[in-house]
Amino acid sequence: MSIVVTGATGHLGRHVVEQLLEKVPAEQITAVVRDRAKAADFADRGVTLAVADYNAPETFEGLFAAGDKVLLISGNEFDKGRVRQHTVVIDAAKAAGVALLAYTSAPGSLTAALADDHRATEEVLLASGLPYSLLRNAWYHENYTENLAPVLEHGAVVQAAGDGRVSSASRADYAAAAVAVLTGEGHENTTYELGGDEAWGFAEYAAELSRQTGREIVYSPVTTDALAGILTGAGLPAPLAAVLAGVDASIEKGELAVSSGDLSRLIGRPTTPLAEAVTVALKG
Repeated sequence: MSIVVTGATGHLGRHVVEQLLEKVPAEQITAVVRDRAKAADFADRGVTLAVADYNAPETFEGLFAAGDKVLLISGNEFDKGRVRQHTVVIDAAKAAGVALLAYTSAPGSLTAALADDHRATEEVLLASGLPYSLLRNAWYHENYTENLAPVLEHGAVVQAAGDGRVSSASRADYAAAAVAVLTGEGHENTTYELGGDEAWGFAEYAAELSRQTGREIVYSPVTTDALAGILTGAGLPAPLAAVLAGVDASIEKGELAVSSGDLSRLIGRPTTPLAEAVTVALKG
């Protein structure tokens, strides 16, 4: 029996595998990757590597075994039909008779277009009859702290979220929740609404950046159309820019303010504060 992690060399997947290595023997972990070379460090530590691609269904044939616990990390290829990609994994897991398939989804409250693929994937998973766990991850601190260069350059946080608040947490926090589900008991057929303990607004974020940098950084709210234009001007494809601007519209409506407490309960500690993520980013 293995714990199998798809997308294992992605931002979230790496955190999951690293934390699994702290909990279970390496030989119980299988990392699913597209490029074996990118996972050489995992292989050196005894993790089993499986090379497979969401876009090539045949690569998943025989990859899973009965009794495996699988973490399906949602794909990020928005232009390649993510629901179809995810269905490839779900079908292979069903054929193998896995014990649990956990899926990194989006908050149930999120109505933005970003959530459409997640809702559709959840429907496929529930219809499959597999024991499941829906890990409905809210926003990540790193969605903001990894893109500080333009903020620091212009002295402004530019978003289209009005006074909306975000219950974000670190990637490591969400990874810890996935590890708790994969290594624990009693998580079959569960849904977890996951978000940070403290919701924050963008004015507070700008104030925190000001405090830590010693520079004046302001929050400059714009319309969703203006934000989409800024993002395309920065090189993002127009469809993706529209999706991200749509998330800000959802933030303004309160759809990324998650108050369930599920994340801190699952990981057995408070979630990482935004201020801590800012500190780490500024040091980097």
